[in-house]
Amino acid sequence: MNARLPKTMLINGHTQLIAHLGWPTHSFKAPMIYNPYFESIGVNAIVVPMGCKAENFAAVLRSVFALENIRGALVTMPHKVSVVDLCDEVTPVVKVAGSCNAVKRLPDGRLLGDMFDGEGFVRGLRRKGLQLRGARALVVGSGGVGSAIAASLAGAGIAALAVYDVQAEVAEALAGRLRTHYPAVAVATGSKDPAGFDLVVNATPLGMNADDPLPVDMDRLDARSFVGEVVMKTEMTAFLAAAKARGCRVQVGTDMLFEMIPPYLEFFGFPTTTAETLRAVARLEY
Repeated sequence: MNARLPKTMLINGHTQLIAHLGWPTHSFKAPMIYNPYFESIGVNAIVVPMGCKAENFAAVLRSVFALENIRGALVTMPHKVSVVDLCDEVTPVVKVAGSCNAVKRLPDGRLLGDMFDGEGFVRGLRRKGLQLRGARALVVGSGGVGSAIAASLAGAGIAALAVYDVQAEVAEALAGRLRTHYPAVAVATGSKDPAGFDLVVNATPLGMNADDPLPVDMDRLDARSFVGEVVMKTEMTAFLAAAKARGCRVQVGTDMLFEMIPPYLEFFGFPTTTAETLRAVARLEY
C-alpha cells in the first residue's frame, strides 16, 4: 500500500507538443520512451505519432509548425531526406548526411533541422568498447539513416568506409559528400561483401518483415566483426541473430534510439538524461 504509484501524464492547455512524423507509424518507438520520461520528471510535454505519407509531408510540416504549442518535430521514414529542403537552416551534419530527423522553430520563425541518427549509433558503439579510430566499416543502405551513420563514422576517425545501396547512384552521391568533407577517409562503393570489416551495419529496412532477405552474405562475415542494426520493429532481427551465431558482437536498433534521445532533448530545450535512465522508464512494445 505504501508503494509509490507511477505518475500519470495530464494533457492540458499547457502541454507542449513534439510531432513524430513518418509512415507507417506501427514501428514508432519514440513515444514509448519520451512520454514515460517526461512523466517521470514532471515535464508537461508529449510526443504524438502523426502518420504522414510522402505526398502530404510538405503541407503537414508547415501546418504543424503553425501551432503555437509545438516544441519541435521528430522526422522519420520516409521523410528524412525530403525534409532537408523544407528547412530554412540546417546543421553541418545534415549537409554531410543529406538527411534530417529533428526540426524546431527558431525565435524568428525559421525552421532549423539537425540529425542525430549517426550520433546515437556511434555513441552506442563507443559505449560497447568498439575502437572506431583507424577501423574499417561497411554501411549497407545509403538513405537517410545510412548516410547519417556514415557521416558520423567518418567524423569519428575511421580509416576506410564502404557504402552500398541497391540504387548505385545514391551510394555514389553519399561517397562524394564523404570525400568532400572527410578527405582523410578512404571511401569505396559498389560492393556489400562484409569480409574484412571491423564494423558491418545494416542501414536498410530489411528486417522489418519476417520474410525479408538478409542484407549481406552471412557466410562472408568475419566472427571478429562488430555488427550493427537500425531496424527497431523487433529487438533481435534475423540479421543480428545470424551475426551472433557466427560469434559477432552486435548492437540492436533500439540502442541507437536510446543514445540519440539525450542530444534530441537538448536540441528541443528539455532536461537531458542518460540512455540508462531512458531504458529504465521506457514502456516499449514490439
